[in-house]
Amino acid sequence: MLDLIKIFCKTVELGSFSKTAELLKMAPSSVARSIDNLERQLQVTLFKRSTRSLILTDQGQSYYAGAENLLLRSEQLIAEVRNQQHNPQGLIKVSVFESFGRLFLCRYMSEFLTLYPRIKIELNFDNHNVDLSRDAIDLAIRIGHPQDSSLRARKLLTNTTCICASPAYWQQHRAPDTAIELTEHNCLLLNPHRQKNYWHFIYAGEQSKVLINGNLSARGGSALLAAALDGLGVVQLSTWLLNPYIESGELIPVLQQWQPSLTQQGSGEIFALYHSDYLKPGVRLLIDFLLEKLQS
Repeated sequence: MLDLIKIFCKTVELGSFSKTAELLKMAPSSVARSIDNLERQLQVTLFKRSTRSLILTDQGQSYYAGAENLLLRSEQLIAEVRNQQHNPQGLIKVSVFESFGRLFLCRYMSEFLTLYPRIKIELNFDNHNVDLSRDAIDLAIRIGHPQDSSLRARKLLTNTTCICASPAYWQQHRAPDTAIELTEHNCLLLNPHRQKNYWHFIYAGEQSKVLINGNLSARGGSALLAAALDGLGVVQLSTWLLNPYIESGELIPVLQQWQPSLTQQGSGEIFALYHSDYLKPGVRLLIDFLLEKLQS
């Protein structure tokens, strides 16, 4: 309807369909049909028409005064939105699973907020799926494709895992040479609600799974990582979480010729999830920023 209002206002200013058509690069008949459509929607007559002139009716004069203000406000809103694209501002609510949030997001938030000082970030560490609409979440970071088909997903990182334990643990327990030997170890469990827990492997092109047991389970990786560092047991966690401790020697990997995963389908991929293609400018900037950091 806004396009019809623009044609109406320009017709009032120029006083004829033909001049309006020439300015807007339309056919005069198209201008006349646009005015007809506007009158039909408003259910009023805006012009008294003759072969020589167009004269505004009383209702047309009243509508023209309001229409000019409407067009001016519309142009102001467009300018404000475009300005926000270049100078983003406002609150972004982010839900992220705990280990990834603490290791990656917290590390980079200072740099991001320095680049965009008018943006505010609210971080929520959640190891369970949240309802983005109900909880007013702008961006969720999760492992695996979203089950909600209405959400958009953008891949941040491929999630691979590694089998590790502390030097102190390996001093007391013989390191396994094959995956099946993990049944003899205290394995720290990432899926506490399952009655049986399996770790999956590919070795020499063959898939296998090993039933594991242990005395500690948790929904998030942070608790299991802390326990592994304390020498409690063997852990399978994401390589992005374990690598700093492997490099420092605080954890020692085993079964490196075996390709482990948490499920038969693999350990998943990490995605940024959001509502629609029309994101807040700040949310799009945050996703692009994280992609750049993770890829580097």
